Amino acid sequence: MSNIHSLGGEALLVEGTVAEETSAKAVVEQLLEQWGQIDILVNNAAAPGGIARGPLATISDDDVLEDLNTKVVGYLRCARAVGPFMTDQGWGRIINIASIWGREHGGNISYMSAKAALIGATKHAGLSLAGDGILVNSIAPGSIAHAEGSWERFQNENPPDVVASFIEQNLPMGKFG
Repeated sequence: MSNIHSLGGEALLVEGTVAEETSAKAVVEQLLEQWGQIDILVNNAAAPGGIARGPLATISDDDVLEDLNTKVVGYLRCARAVGPFMTDQGWGRIINIASIWGREHGGNISYMSAKAALIGATKHAGLSLAGDGILVNSIAPGSIAHAEGSWERFQNENPPDVVASFIEQNLPMGKFG
């Protein structure tokens, strides 16, 4: 936040969890108290324990429900919390960070199902809120390498020629994002 302040901006750190509806509402109330309006909501949630991995037979209901609760129901909680304020002001943007694996095969069943559901929920919310001046979109990032992520593991667990071949065949920019 110090960079934001040094550039003349303002920031407010508010802690909460999308896993609880009361927490999502409390975060929105704190933001409204500070600034009086909310123009943009960016939903970018990750399951607290990480992503459940393994074949279908080993993924528990709890694993699936954790991903759905965080990545879909959590989004709905946040959208419901800001929706009335955006509707009253006649303007707003809701941006959901989905995944390319919500549109095509990759990852595990729990993650893929949650991201596909998020894309579907985004489409529905977009159509139902457009008349109120609220635009709802999802972004489906593809192969983004980050610390402890699946693409970092892929690069560490495979020989350089396998990684290079994958990049050449699948990544138009010639590198991971």
